[in-house]
Amino acid sequence: MNLRLYNARILTMEPGRDIFRGEIWVKNEKIVYVADQEEIEREWRGENVPRISWDFEIDCEENLLMPGFKDAHTHSAMTFLRSASDDVPLQDWLRNIVFPAEKKLTDQDIYQLTRLAILEYLTSGITSIFDMYLRPDVTARACLDMGMRCVLVSGLNDFTSSIDQVEEEYVHWNRKNPLITYQLGFHAEYTCDKALMAQLSGLAHRHRAPVFTHMAETMDEVRECKKKYGMTPAFFLDSLGMFDFGGGGYHCVHMTEEDMDVFRRRRMYVITNPASNAKLASGVAPIVDFVKKQIPVAIGTDGAASNNALDMFREMFLVSGLSKLREMDAASMDAMEVLKMATVNGARAMRLHKADVLAKGKLADMILLDLRQPNMQPLHNIPKNVVYSGSKANVKMTIIGGRVLYRNGAFNIGEKPENIYSACNAIAKRLLSE
Repeated sequence: MNLRLYNARILTMEPGRDIFRGEIWVKNEKIVYVADQEEIEREWRGENVPRISWDFEIDCEENLLMPGFKDAHTHSAMTFLRSASDDVPLQDWLRNIVFPAEKKLTDQDIYQLTRLAILEYLTSGITSIFDMYLRPDVTARACLDMGMRCVLVSGLNDFTSSIDQVEEEYVHWNRKNPLITYQLGFHAEYTCDKALMAQLSGLAHRHRAPVFTHMAETMDEVRECKKKYGMTPAFFLDSLGMFDFGGGGYHCVHMTEEDMDVFRRRRMYVITNPASNAKLASGVAPIVDFVKKQIPVAIGTDGAASNNALDMFREMFLVSGLSKLREMDAASMDAMEVLKMATVNGARAMRLHKADVLAKGKLADMILLDLRQPNMQPLHNIPKNVVYSGSKANVKMTIIGGRVLYRNGAFNIGEKPENIYSACNAIAKRLLSE
């Protein structure tokens, strides 16, 4: 599909490039041209611009085109527990509500529940997800069917999956696929036997691959790990060689200076989930310290069971607001840094290096934000408006791989969303009444 997006304000997220008025041209799944209006007019007269037969031309009406948000930690199919598992501490929530309910899930349940999450991602301007759940192949099928870009990450633990299965999935999904890739991971130190984690470390060395896991989410988790192994989770896992090729930790709320040194030395990513951590009373991650130590931070929503929204606007505001509150310093976290976490850093944490900024040769994963709504006026500083006052209501269009999947409140997914809602309500009713 050849797509021309014109009359736009454009934020490419390239270092040092401010918002400008111009156009973006897309051929198939990639961007082939990005330029401001004066450059286009100059090059067009000189015939330096390729002549393209457009399938669609969209007037952006001076609204904002920018890279889509990268939701760097998701459990998509957990939509069935939204608002049905609230107001309970994390460990009780996991062991008494989540794990028992998840045992009843079928592949078809996971497929439909993931599709519900994808609808929400599209309305929030999310163009790729880093998803850890029980049946990665089923999650992949849902994403492929709906056009969502997904990086699968294994949720290996003592109760589900195996090293052999993880390696099989890793090899299979990292063959050339336009939308799906796979990274190594495991659920958490507290749900895996030491021998299993050592095996995963061996697998990471065999493939020279990064590893991702839940880490230091609660004080109890850190306390129990130190009691069991004499080390914090970050130090213990590093002692197994788990992060010799990088990777990252989800949550990272209760981190010591030494833990941060592990992350910096291993070039690891912190993936923060502020709404989930606040709702489960896990704590506030030391994001300012990570930034000062040049540890890259990305942002995730976590699952709808613990958040309960899959909304990157809310996450961005909380990253900034909670960081300022934690430091008691209103200048400690700049909005542009947070916007970078939600876009560029997320893409790089997920190893989607072709989806980090809007530039020639990059993947056409982008969103159009409506600036003609009261919450975006006046236009003193558009990036700050996006982070501090933006909302899902501003998402006019979501494009993934050059396909317009959501525009002006309507989905282009090949099925009525009401069918998905109906299926998911029936699944939730069945699972929670058994």
